[in-house]
Amino acid sequence: MLSAALMFFLVMDPLGNVPLFLTALRNTPEERRQWVILRELLIALVVMVAFLFAGQGMMQILSIENSALEAAGGVILLLIAIRMVFPTPERNLREPHTDDEPFIVPLAVPYVAGPSLLAIEVVLISQNPEKWAEYLGALALAWLATAVILYMSGFLRRVVGDKTLIAMERLMGMLLVILAVQMMFEGTKEFFIG
Repeated sequence: MLSAALMFFLVMDPLGNVPLFLTALRNTPEERRQWVILRELLIALVVMVAFLFAGQGMMQILSIENSALEAAGGVILLLIAIRMVFPTPERNLREPHTDDEPFIVPLAVPYVAGPSLLAIEVVLISQNPEKWAEYLGALALAWLATAVILYMSGFLRRVVGDKTLIAMERLMGMLLVILAVQMMFEGTKEFFIG
């Protein structure tokens, strides 16, 4: 459960999302920012839990094997990790913003409940459907840690600064590379052996 929680936490990338949240909320009145962050985090949790239970049924309807799903999940995770270690112009501190208060997009989805996290959920639950309670607990733990970090995003940015947040995101990305390669190896092994 702890390893799944760590993986979920790393994929949610709360430290990398701190500057993105702050940028998206730049035009939101200061007295509403904490409420908006909390609302978006709760929406993201609902999306993630719903996908945890509905995702496996979708994969069965599409007749996708576990080995293919695990290898594909590893590839997706690797791409996300590489993007964390080597950021692109599309995902940096100059994230575009709107003049309206964000609702669901982009804070809840895709910043917290992104496609990579949803894919990892499907991979894990399809491999071990009987462990759904463990994965639900892991998801709740990862979400709680992410929620605390993002709720305190303004404070964190003032205390540690953007450079420290970026360095920590790169470190998390390197850990994700290792997890992604392991997932690809497991999927490939299951395909050829199992």
